Amino acid sequence: MSGNGTTAGDDPLQTAVWRLRSRACWADAAALLVPASPAAALQRAALLVERCLYTEQGWEEAEDALRTAEALAHSDDERGAAACERGYLAYAATLLTVRDRADEARAALGRAAALIPPGSPGRALLDFRRGLLAENLARSPQAARAAYRRAHAGATAQSDALLMSFTWRHLAGLALRDGELAEARHGFTESLRIREELGYLVGTAPALVSLADAEVEPEASRLREEARRLFRLLGGVPTWLSRRLAPPAATA
Repeated sequence: MSGNGTTAGDDPLQTAVWRLRSRACWADAAALLVPASPAAALQRAALLVERCLYTEQGWEEAEDALRTAEALAHSDDERGAAACERGYLAYAATLLTVRDRADEARAALGRAAALIPPGSPGRALLDFRRGLLAENLARSPQAARAAYRRAHAGATAQSDALLMSFTWRHLAGLALRDGELAEARHGFTESLRIREELGYLVGTAPALVSLADAEVEPEASRLREEARRLFRLLGGVPTWLSRRLAPPAATA
């Protein structure tokens, strides 16, 4: 979920991985990575875990890749990053009602927090994911907001634009829940802007729908129609967005 889409020196491999990932081709992106080092194994696992959240498929492949990353991890940062992915996979399975793994998600992210100190490169992503658990599993918006703000500050400090797009969107979602429309529109607009600038196509439709929720007509309908177009273009990914994009029922 983290990453800017480019790397120092425009590494051709990482550029290819990003382009495939951003177009919902996670398996193809993962196939470019040989899990011979902790970093490559972790990145491959992260891609396949992300695919689970967006497609509700590929759980066994993600588990296998994650076990490889865990086996290759040696430093605290590497073990912490693998635990963060383990927690995220368990969270996705719980959120999408594949299997209740909430306890595993909490334990894994707690383990990651013990291994990744504040200020480390992986801490912002960990804080964001702990916010997701607080918001969607623990139903604690105050704890979620605090975690998202820590993640946003960390992502800003690291210039992690993609992660910033997620923190903007989730902070805006909490603002919308509280009736703070101006704050919600600002956050959703920033999230959408970043994703469009990065070319993060698979995340653009959800950002459009979120902004539509904070807008009035006719702008809201225009945004949702654009989201439907992108959703169809990507073959119905992310799958969970279909419920948000269902056309209104016809009236007699």
